[in-house]
Amino acid sequence: MSNTIIDTNFNFPGQQSVYKGKVREVYRLENDVLVMIATDRLSAFDVVMPKGIPYKGQILNQIATKMMRDTEDLVPNWLQATPDPNVAVGEACEPFKVEMVIRGYMSGHAAREYKAGKRILCGVAMPDGMKENDAFPAPIITPATKAEKGDHDEDISREDILKRGIVSEEDYIILEDYTRKLFQRGTEIAAKRGLILVDTKYEFGKTKDGKIVLIDEIHTPDSSRYFYAEGYSERQQRGQPQKQLSKEFVRQWLIANGFQGLEGQEVPFMSDEYIETVSDRYIELYENITGEKFRKADLSNIQQRIEKNVLKYLQSNS
Repeated sequence: MSNTIIDTNFNFPGQQSVYKGKVREVYRLENDVLVMIATDRLSAFDVVMPKGIPYKGQILNQIATKMMRDTEDLVPNWLQATPDPNVAVGEACEPFKVEMVIRGYMSGHAAREYKAGKRILCGVAMPDGMKENDAFPAPIITPATKAEKGDHDEDISREDILKRGIVSEEDYIILEDYTRKLFQRGTEIAAKRGLILVDTKYEFGKTKDGKIVLIDEIHTPDSSRYFYAEGYSERQQRGQPQKQLSKEFVRQWLIANGFQGLEGQEVPFMSDEYIETVSDRYIELYENITGEKFRKADLSNIQQRIEKNVLKYLQSNS
């Protein structure tokens, strides 16, 4: 389990700053170049778990870059190259301080809120009489404010976003349009793999010349929830849990072990055996979501491998 990438401390040519998020570390270089490294850190309930998951960063990075290429005809994105299995390089943007969450089904956070008696989520009405994992009549957008590291993302309505001036109305209309287009394309891609894209989140930024682009990750198991399409209807009719592809299985394990990220709660011990099962599940997610066999990268010295590949890319593009 030691062959994981938990933290980085690179010093690339022209480096100006480093931002460390829950999972990704972003190096800003001169000429508006961003080098984004997907670590093996695992975040759940907005808390970073103490141990890394082998291959997780590679899996997230490769799914995200594939999905960006599969959607760039619809929505422009920040991505320029992937010089290493864990690395994406692209154009620096000013991120919008909201996550655009879109839900086709009442699952996860929406289902927990619904069970608690709420029928309005982020200013959007949820119909009465729904069961967990039922499809909404039409997908709903339920934005969240972007949390600083360690804080919880918070639900927010469209009205509050505009009222508080977090995003201008002109830009927000574009964010909503892009969100619906991406979700529709993601739904179509998932259907070809025998999957249902249940819900997901998108993040956007604005380039120096004022263009709104998709940033961060897209349609990964960390940002999205998938169900297996086969047997979905039968499981709903019987009131059974859906077979799903997402990191919800980690959340459920944490909940069963008394942890939901609440104050005073401690992260339960994760054995090496459990970590290995999580890694296996992420590989399963990759192969099901992409329809491709996962090729494990060399883990003998991840930091050295990343540095070498990034420097080679930067030198060839200088």
